Amino acid sequence: MSIVPAEVASAWAPDAQAAGTAAPLAPRARLLPALAAVYRAQLSRARVSRIPLLFVATFQSVGIMVLMRGVVDGGAEARAVVAGSSVLVVAFVALNLLAQYFGQLRATGGLDHYATLPVPPAAVVLGAAGAYASFTVPGTVVTAVIGSVLFGLPLGNLWILAAVVPLAGAALAGLGAALGLLAPRQELATLLGQLGMSAALLLGVLPAERLPEPIGWARDLLPSTYGVEALARTFDPHPDWAAVGLDLAVCGVVGVVSLAVATWAYRRAAVR
Repeated sequence: MSIVPAEVASAWAPDAQAAGTAAPLAPRARLLPALAAVYRAQLSRARVSRIPLLFVATFQSVGIMVLMRGVVDGGAEARAVVAGSSVLVVAFVALNLLAQYFGQLRATGGLDHYATLPVPPAAVVLGAAGAYASFTVPGTVVTAVIGSVLFGLPLGNLWILAAVVPLAGAALAGLGAALGLLAPRQELATLLGQLGMSAALLLGVLPAERLPEPIGWARDLLPSTYGVEALARTFDPHPDWAAVGLDLAVCGVVGVVSLAVATWAYRRAAVR
């Protein structure tokens, strides 16, 4: 039995039959409301399924600092270790896990579900990237505090994490989403995400002056490097805030570019 009132059905039916066409689809959602909806949905999902992985990422970064404490006494090397380990939490979640997530969506047909919704592609990519980046905040703060205490670094300028986490998170999340969407197979997306996290580990945690010059060039191409440099500078007794701002600006530009590439990759994958 129909649940539509008889008078409504009788009033609608002649018009539909006369027109011979289906009812029009709902208008496409605007970017900001759609972005907020995707962000809330992804953040709720991350709270349930990603908390153990966030604990692993934080424990991993703290363990690296403990190991490095045996070979690094202080100075610029200690600042690099603490900053690199803190940003590594962001790389583990925003790059590695997001590459796996979008690779899985593409392999299992989950992108088809998003493609049927009146949601702009940018909202899907930005919402997921923002949720994964936001999810890293507790682990990054805990790692930075523990590292500062472990190496005797000042805690007064850790407020800079409020800028480092979203900017580095945007750059790494955009890269992770692009890797997951462009990889032809889910297994390759997982591999690329893990390789990207390993690069953030090796090139971010190790002091730059100890790296060979060719590897130093690769370090300059890694998006997280500029977040690491910005955070490391704030541990100086008299930070060069102009240099900190420049590093954050570069990180922000890289984030915009990587998210734009990820949005293009989403459109490309969704129409296949």
